[in-house]
Amino acid sequence: MSSLRSLPSVDQLIQKPIVTTWINEYGRSLTLEALRLSMDKARDGYKISKDVPSQDKLLEYAHTLLQVWTTPSLRPVINASGVILHTNLGRAPLSQSAIRAIQNVSAGYSNLEYDLPGGRRGSRLVHAESLLTRLTHAEAALVVNNNAAAVLLVLSAFAKRRAVVIARSQLVEIGGGFRIPDVMKQSGAHLHEVGTTNRVHQSDYQTAIEDASPALILHAHRSNFRISGFTSEPTLSELAEIAHQAGIPLVDDLGSGALLDTAQFGLGHEPMVNESIASGADLVCFSGDKLLGGPQAGILIGRVDLISKLKKHPLARAVRADKLCLAALSATLLHYLKDEATTEIPIWQMIAAPIDILHQRVENWVESLGIGNVFSSQSTVGGGSL
Repeated sequence: MSSLRSLPSVDQLIQKPIVTTWINEYGRSLTLEALRLSMDKARDGYKISKDVPSQDKLLEYAHTLLQVWTTPSLRPVINASGVILHTNLGRAPLSQSAIRAIQNVSAGYSNLEYDLPGGRRGSRLVHAESLLTRLTHAEAALVVNNNAAAVLLVLSAFAKRRAVVIARSQLVEIGGGFRIPDVMKQSGAHLHEVGTTNRVHQSDYQTAIEDASPALILHAHRSNFRISGFTSEPTLSELAEIAHQAGIPLVDDLGSGALLDTAQFGLGHEPMVNESIASGADLVCFSGDKLLGGPQAGILIGRVDLISKLKKHPLARAVRADKLCLAALSATLLHYLKDEATTEIPIWQMIAAPIDILHQRVENWVESLGIGNVFSSQSTVGGGSL
């Protein structure tokens, strides 16, 4: 039976050549902490087994700790789930141009908030706005750090302590426990539900406007939740007419926010951003890292007077997008402007890939690996769309 007295001291262990190597690689403080924890583990184990580990075992455990502590927990994985926009796997992978744009602005300084031609302070808001307005035909645009923040900003700016009319069928919960009613409550807006779970009519909205004098009408995308059968709801154009007759804005929370028509690839039709603007929505908000195929961002487009008010709201600074997001988003939007989204943006490359190309790709894998069989399966776009 060994004695605790046979345990080496930390000072003795630190003299080992291998420990000197660790100090050079991991730093002295972290190495000492790993050695002390290894010794503590040995003492705790002795109380149970009355055995003392060898120095090699002590060093092995300390090295394991150092490796675990210094290995980033966020790391690349292979997405073999069959879901293109997998929220838990990071949603949309970026295009090579977007990655290069991030590298270019992060490696040194940039004109994030500097007007180079004018030689004076500028605004970070200009970098993606012109691209967004050109692509969507909206009057103005604003980028924040995610779509939940976009919705929160809109409600905080226009509906604090006032009613917001929304169909009961659109009060959904999406991934991560995100609920539309909770965001409304946080913003200070008062929820005014109209209709039933399966049916809502124009008259429901008109009655709500008469009764509650709301700040706005909110139309929310249901994510991938579907109601079928005996259903009815006004079109976005009809909602816009009701809102405008009452002198209040219509806000369309699109969620995914497609700039390309998914139906052309054999999928169901996902509501498109330019369709919302054309239908009369005054503000449209959507995500950057879903069907757009860019970085995480919340994108707001619409009337210039409303966007201007959002830009000036105190919350806008708290949820603003950083330079890496703006660089990647601008590069992604350029793909759409140049009609190259399906060849340059990874998620659209996957969505647009013909079946025969996918089949040949898998055949090549089987041949290369020497194992496995090829069979048909189904995949989904994901990201709360379709």
